Amino acid sequence: MHIEKEITKTSPGFIIVAETFADIPAREALLDRAMGPKRRKKSSEKLRRGRRPSEGLALIARNADGSVLGTVRLWDVRLGEGGPDALLLGPLAVDPTMKSGGIGSALMRHAIAEAGRLGHGAVLLVGDAPYYARFGFSAEKTGALAMPGPYERDRFLGLELVHGALDGAKGVLKAAGRKLRTERTRIAA
Repeated sequence: MHIEKEITKTSPGFIIVAETFADIPAREALLDRAMGPKRRKKSSEKLRRGRRPSEGLALIARNADGSVLGTVRLWDVRLGEGGPDALLLGPLAVDPTMKSGGIGSALMRHAIAEAGRLGHGAVLLVGDAPYYARFGFSAEKTGALAMPGPYERDRFLGLELVHGALDGAKGVLKAAGRKLRTERTRIAA
């Protein structure tokens, strides 16, 4: 039996908790509503495919009746061939009917704090620079880095959780971290 641990009370209307296996269908439906059918074609998806989120960094916002209102996940990546490790944030999504309620901001703040608490040095993402600037993200240190596939360079942003973590970082991001276990692997195990 999995016991869901409340991580943070963020407002009277929702809490942020660790994502559970039971949340997957609701999370996927929310992502489809919020991001549409092209969400699986994004460059970031190439780094997530076949991988599990970084340990402790798959979070959801849940209301009092248990419905999933928002989600954010962070993924282990390597900065270029043989480069240092970092995290790739995404997707961040909020139920379209709940936009502007502070859920996305609360998820971001909590994800960044947890990543720092767990000892990660930097977080990267592809997103709207004016929105993510309020959390400290900028394109200042991502110029020598690249995503594996098409992306808009001005939307490739980074945040150092440890001063200097992105200094000298260069090359194409590579998937790292835990791989998903396939059904075939589970049966063989």
